Amino acid sequence: MTALPRGESPGPSATDDDSVGTDEPATAPASAEDADAVADEGEGEDEAGTAEGGTPAGDDDAAPALSEAEAELAAQRELRERIEKRKAEKEGPIPAGTKLSGPAADLLAAVRAVESGEKPGDAFFDSPAPSPARRSVPAPAPVRERAAEPVRVAQGASAEAVAAVAAVLAEGGAPEALAGPAAGTLGAQAAETLRADPWLLLSLPGVTPEHADGFARALLGDGCGPDDERRTAALVGWLLERAALQGHTALDAVQVRAALATRAVTDPEEAVQHAIAEGVVLVFQDGPEDEETPGADAAHAADETDGTAEDADGGAEREPVQVLLGLDRYALAEESLADGLARLVNACEKDADWSDAAAAAPSPSAAELIRTAAAHGLVAHTGGEAARAEPAALIAAANGLGLRALGATHSADGRQRLAAAVGEHGAAVTLAGLLSGSEGPGRDDEGALSVDLIVVLDAPQLDVETGAMLVESLADGTRLVLSGDPGVLGSAGAGRVFADVLAARACPQVVSRTPDPGPIGELVSGIGIGELNQVEAPGKEVVIVPVRDAGEAVHRTVQLVADSVPRVIGVPASDTQVITVGHGGSAGTRALNEALKQRLNPGPGRFGGFDPGDRVAHVPAPGRTVPGVVVSADAEGLHLDCAGSPVVVPQERVAASVRHAWALSAHQAAGMRWPAAVVVLPGDAAQGLSRPWVYTAFSRGERHLSVVHGVDQALPRAVAQSPAQDRTTRLRALLEASGG
Repeated sequence: MTALPRGESPGPSATDDDSVGTDEPATAPASAEDADAVADEGEGEDEAGTAEGGTPAGDDDAAPALSEAEAELAAQRELRERIEKRKAEKEGPIPAGTKLSGPAADLLAAVRAVESGEKPGDAFFDSPAPSPARRSVPAPAPVRERAAEPVRVAQGASAEAVAAVAAVLAEGGAPEALAGPAAGTLGAQAAETLRADPWLLLSLPGVTPEHADGFARALLGDGCGPDDERRTAALVGWLLERAALQGHTALDAVQVRAALATRAVTDPEEAVQHAIAEGVVLVFQDGPEDEETPGADAAHAADETDGTAEDADGGAEREPVQVLLGLDRYALAEESLADGLARLVNACEKDADWSDAAAAAPSPSAAELIRTAAAHGLVAHTGGEAARAEPAALIAAANGLGLRALGATHSADGRQRLAAAVGEHGAAVTLAGLLSGSEGPGRDDEGALSVDLIVVLDAPQLDVETGAMLVESLADGTRLVLSGDPGVLGSAGAGRVFADVLAARACPQVVSRTPDPGPIGELVSGIGIGELNQVEAPGKEVVIVPVRDAGEAVHRTVQLVADSVPRVIGVPASDTQVITVGHGGSAGTRALNEALKQRLNPGPGRFGGFDPGDRVAHVPAPGRTVPGVVVSADAEGLHLDCAGSPVVVPQERVAASVRHAWALSAHQAAGMRWPAAVVVLPGDAAQGLSRPWVYTAFSRGERHLSVVHGVDQALPRAVAQSPAQDRTTRLRALLEASGG
């Protein structure tokens, strides 16, 4: 096998209707996480409700018909209450640092201050503010921004409180639309609170530092400046919230100080110490702790060593201690998750005999997984798409032994594929449905899930808060298997749970020896080890379609979906999924969906921009993308058919949680597969490419993959480059400490 040639691949010309005729791979985008951030960099707003991670930008509480989403949110609130209660019962400081409390910590623990993209930035103030830098802190590589979890108005927010806040907002030039979220977040005294500290406006969706500065100047006049402690504390929290949208659960204090310096803060170190003292953020030390270093001083202790430190004998140098800053909600989630995983490891029955079930397993890898799960409470299983048969065999074997075994997937599509592999419909659920109680066996009298063994497929999609909720829901003695492909993109939410569990070697790891079949499997396997190879595709399983510009890329994509793939491959347009790097740009999901709708289902968009028959993506809760088809609309809302399940989206939620979905981003497509996939790589996608992005996008097609290739050598370079750890987390260190 040889590498792809430069610039062009053998096959049909860009003007040939029969695009499905070549047999080489195409050009792929960068880190799936970075892809959407790159695409949205030049735009003032994210796709409503569906940034790269598929996260909605609306208010879930405004959708009373979505009982599953409400149940999920209620479960999250209950979990956090349990975590905080257990945290309060612990004696002493946080093992990896010092926990401080204060009004700001209470505020930031209750709300995520991020940009939702619901409105363009200039809409927030009468005078347009300078455009803020999109990246808040330096990072090794660009990372995807996903839409924020919406700020919800508390049920107790009275009309009087909202009216009072609206008056203050109007006085400061901010839109009245923020009054409800502000009253719900800041409480009954929100008006007085905002007047005393206008920078708390940063805790609301869509507000940037420039907007908050303008609001503060309007209210305080000359009584405020760039080094106002209220401003610097709010900026520190805002930086950590934005980092969480990019997947980080913590940031290096050096990065935070550097980011503050770009925001006109003259003494960033003092600003960080003040934020720690006020409880806006927690501080953690990753390394040997200096007992003489107070928590508030830890954020600058590393600087005093000039990068090195000598041991007691004045000899060997040791690396400086890394100081991390984190938000309370993610610190609690990571510690709860680490404790819960350790509990499962220690509470499991170790002498279970599943040898007969292992002997009857359909493959050696499945037999190994069954034997390992029998002897351990926590197991990690890695493999590609074909390896999903092994967790299915484990579930079937456990059920055959009289145990209550269940598989949980990231998507409804994954649930259907797992149920078919197990041979039992009730053996598979979506993880969101399981935790909300809308799917699965329910909970026992103590609130634990009524299962003896649970296998979580698509484990790389598991964020730290969902992971903590899951582990908290498992009783002692329950076996947990985390299964997934480590080469795909990570979760839409903060954290890298699966990668941290693997890196910490917190449990036995079973590596599948079952390769993905066919030309697509061969191509993707090569990408996983950094090689972009030509593959033999006699049945046109893999096709490259070179293009010169974004306009041609859109034209060729529509042609492939509507004509070439159905005619040559036999896969209808309804079973073909388009995947591209980002939402914005001349060949992003917005442009592609508009062109595909005009060709495949033209109409006036009389139902809030949608027509019956439109393919859509519904986002019922943050981080979840559910494909569906529009059926109808009435006063009740927009009626969808989502994998055979009827869903009604209230009118007020349509703009925030529904979008067209002939084209998706790779993050939205993770955990799902289609008979055919068309991956679109226009020239401006080059900077968004990475090996995980290419791996994820190219592996979404079961029978056929077309690559609309316009990025020249950026694709092989992205594949060859080793993926770096693009998220800063504490879970690995916590797992290693608990295991030691």
